[in-house]
Amino acid sequence: MTSMNLLGCVAGLRLVDHHCHGVVGDDVGRAEFESLLTEAGEVAVGTTVFDSLAGLAVRRWCAPVLGLAAHVSADEYVARRGEVGGVEVNRRFLRAAGVAELCVDTGYGGGRLLSPARMGEVAEARAHEIVRLEQVAEEVAAERPSPEEFGDAVRARLTERAEHAVGVKSVAAYRAGLALPAARPSGAEVTAAARRWLYSINDDAAPRLADMTLHAFLAWCGVDLGLPVQFHVGYGDADADLGRGDPLLLTGWLRATAAAGTPVMLLHNYPFHRNAAYLAQVFPHVYVDVGLATHNAGYRAAAVIAETLELAPFGKFLFSSDGFGLPELHYLGALWFRRGLDAFLRPGVDAGEWTYGDAERIAYLTGAGNARRVYRLDQV
Repeated sequence: MTSMNLLGCVAGLRLVDHHCHGVVGDDVGRAEFESLLTEAGEVAVGTTVFDSLAGLAVRRWCAPVLGLAAHVSADEYVARRGEVGGVEVNRRFLRAAGVAELCVDTGYGGGRLLSPARMGEVAEARAHEIVRLEQVAEEVAAERPSPEEFGDAVRARLTERAEHAVGVKSVAAYRAGLALPAARPSGAEVTAAARRWLYSINDDAAPRLADMTLHAFLAWCGVDLGLPVQFHVGYGDADADLGRGDPLLLTGWLRATAAAGTPVMLLHNYPFHRNAAYLAQVFPHVYVDVGLATHNAGYRAAAVIAETLELAPFGKFLFSSDGFGLPELHYLGALWFRRGLDAFLRPGVDAGEWTYGDAERIAYLTGAGNARRVYRLDQV
């Protein structure tokens, strides 16, 4: 990273990636590589994901990690990736990211993805689990409890699953939207919602939670645990209804949970990153990142980071890659975060708006210190 002529405090910082996923443990072909490089999932016929800012970033910045010249063709890149092999590709990119700790969401992706423990080994970093709330509820539902038993069974299972985790995550934005009711659902409301859901589950299909009352119940369960509660916000794949993913929809729920003090982590946030920054400024328990946007925006990631930091306090902004499947995404997330942070801090130092010491402190807070504090990583 130092070869990029970044500020020393940015280039040398060992990052804490507070939200990411595992990578595929074996080789991937051209079609799968392109599908994992975009949130679209499927590449339109006659097009290539390499014709995007993310694709250009792979050819410019990832190619040298595999021993290629910058800007090689997509065909050359994919061929070289196959020659190196998935195991070595994972090792090179995860270590090149310069990450000291990973908080890994284990709620999606199945057995092909490396576990948190294996991610830590490959990256030469400490790794921690983030438990997905909906996955816990769906596991319980698959066991067919009675509606009256459902709430207590979920709480017990979540307590068990979270014993060694550092946080939990909600994907309510994908399933029902972020307009969670401000009031905690009553026991009767949880039972009634569980009855509707459990009785609707087809015996031949895996349970899939998409009930606003139960999403709210799960979010409150997370608050009660006292572990940071992550929310997917904004930009995501085609399953996400972006209109229901604005973090401002959480405002009432954030007011209701402020007294508990449990940290609420707003993930991704694009194109609502300015809204999320506002929430982080006005609510003491709210934190933000722009993960996922950084590696997708490529060269323009610096603008997204600067727009977020217009309002977000430096003690409330965190680094995340949201890398999933491809280790290139973990690497590019770290690379563009460093470059974007440098682009924000350097002009202020040069103009005398803040000192290099200020820049050093801000870099540490946003890149590692905030995550260490909020997730209490020094205690695990």
